[in-house]
Amino acid sequence: MKVSQIKANPNNPRTIKDDKFKKLVQSIREFPEMLEARPIVVNPDMVVLGGNMRLKALKEAQVKEAPVYVATWDEIKQREFIIKDNVGFGEWDWDELANTWNEMELQDWGLDVPNFLEMPTDDELIGEEKNKPATMKITFTSPEQLQSAEIDIQELLDRKYQGAFFSVSAGEL
Repeated sequence: MKVSQIKANPNNPRTIKDDKFKKLVQSIREFPEMLEARPIVVNPDMVVLGGNMRLKALKEAQVKEAPVYVATWDEIKQREFIIKDNVGFGEWDWDELANTWNEMELQDWGLDVPNFLEMPTDDELIGEEKNKPATMKITFTSPEQLQSAEIDIQELLDRKYQGAFFSVSAGEL
């Protein structure tokens, strides 16, 4: 369908800002095949139910046509889909990402990778004296990043240094 015929949903509950939006535009330019696998979902009036930010990025990338799925659901199902499509049900397994994925690729693909993926070595963390307390400072760029990572950090440290005592606390951003 022509991108110009697709209408942005004025009641879309999600937004994408600055750097993430630029990454989405770049993704569409570099990997347009992903649009075929994940079309924009619209209602019969061509109003977006899923893919509002992709539509915005398509326009920015000056793409003229995009695949769409026309959903003929009732109003209640449409509203339900809008929310469920935007809810992140899963959580990232940061340990898996740190050990099996390339951090630069993840960042290039749009994932905000906390800098705790680069864990210090045992010697760096413990220092020369085994009983000496050690401090590791982790910096976050947003409250959202901090909130989603705080528990993950504690779990990661517990797995890596079993039996050691760690206290994860949030400072001010």
